[in-house]
Amino acid sequence: MPRAVCLLSGGLDSSTCLALARRQGYQCYALSFDYGQRHRVELEAARRVAAALGVAEHRIVRIDLRAFGHSALTDDWAVPKGRSAAEMGREIPITYVPARNTIFLAFALAWAEVLEAADIFIGVNALDYSGYPDCRPAFIEAFEKMANLATKAGVEGRTRLRIHAPLLELTKADIVRTALDAGLDPGLTHSCYDPAEDGRPCGACDSCLLRAKGFAEADVADPLRTVR
Repeated sequence: MPRAVCLLSGGLDSSTCLALARRQGYQCYALSFDYGQRHRVELEAARRVAAALGVAEHRIVRIDLRAFGHSALTDDWAVPKGRSAAEMGREIPITYVPARNTIFLAFALAWAEVLEAADIFIGVNALDYSGYPDCRPAFIEAFEKMANLATKAGVEGRTRLRIHAPLLELTKADIVRTALDAGLDPGLTHSCYDPAEDGRPCGACDSCLLRAKGFAEADVADPLRTVR
């Protein structure tokens, strides 16, 4: 089985991406980050998903992006609530964490080279998302090109590294359907940016609203809304 490093936040998108990698026959190595995020409870979801999907290994790396802050997820800023789709798409929101996906992919690249893996999976989405610049196709293409210039395996021609973003052009409803088809239990995942102390989703942040929109349009009940 070919090896793949799969970025896993514990959210619906990254978990679906991991499920797809597994279904495609990859031996999956899941990589999560404790980066000082206010919704650190997502790491518990990542553990649940990794165990349920039977990954070869799951690592949680600690990097404190609060050192730079400048995001509602890593700084003492209020998370936007109750915004319309138009408002979400108007500008890059304050929940954007500077260079987060670039940093995460760099770590994934390092582990992939150690594992002699040629594939990295990331659950970015360019349709139903919050306008983050590091979720666009151009970013994924540029990082893949850079990765093959930056690694010993790439320079020596032993490995042609590929960045897989299978959810890139899917709507949130499509992602919900894909998750179920790939054998993922969405009830294991966590999406909220500003959960209560017990992990209960707020239901009003951009991530909660986009998740609710996806389940509603897929005509599927969200297990989190019934379990919690």
